Amino acid sequence: MHVEERDSLILNLIGKTGFVSFKSLEASIPASPATLRRDLDRLEAKGVIQRVRGGARLVEDEATGERGDVQSLAGVPFHENIDRNRAQKEAIGRAAATLCKPGESIIIDGGSTTLQMCNHLADLHLQVLTNSLHVVSALLPQPGTRIAVPGGSVFREQNIILGIGGEECMPRVYAPRLFMGAAFVGAQGVMQADVVLAAAERQMIDRAEWVALLVDSSKFAAPSGSVVCGLDELDVVVTDAGISDIHARMIEQAGVELIIA
Repeated sequence: MHVEERDSLILNLIGKTGFVSFKSLEASIPASPATLRRDLDRLEAKGVIQRVRGGARLVEDEATGERGDVQSLAGVPFHENIDRNRAQKEAIGRAAATLCKPGESIIIDGGSTTLQMCNHLADLHLQVLTNSLHVVSALLPQPGTRIAVPGGSVFREQNIILGIGGEECMPRVYAPRLFMGAAFVGAQGVMQADVVLAAAERQMIDRAEWVALLVDSSKFAAPSGSVVCGLDELDVVVTDAGISDIHARMIEQAGVELIIA
């Protein structure tokens, strides 16, 4: 692939949201990591993009100081997703809650499946860091649960708070256990439909010591998207009995514990 073709692909990927993670570039463009880094360095030298931790973003307009902040995400809006496979998600949430230890600090990523944990956490006196306003609302009635949220912008479709352009906006809270969702799961790893969301989840994984993925079995069908992490970076996958034998073996062969709710 010629340099001009790679440049065009890179700029198209960044142009969708204003940011692209390096992992997404690796997954989308047939070139070595070293070549992609040189491409990013060259585009930055031209003043087209700005390198940031984990990827690259569009350069701010010098006259307006604007970056074209994105206030929408690719993928299914939360209100459309909440009732899909609701019974399975509720069972997954109950099972995931049993993995929490009283008094510990955890991160709950935004999502319609991770949300189902909340009703089962009231007596555990946890400290919860979350980017989800839905999770905040579910936890507020629990007087023993402490809640922390990151800085950033609110994305209404998913009702979550994310930093734009890959900025690190998480507060300094030690919460080494992460419960996260996904749009898709496959041999390539855990995926999201939007690169901004994928980059935010990558930041969570990088600060976690233990990661549980909560997904209903439909998420294993026809996977595609921006790769967040490899399967081998997970510790536990909690799903429902609809998972196929092929996908169950895929999880177990990656050395990940599989829990069927």
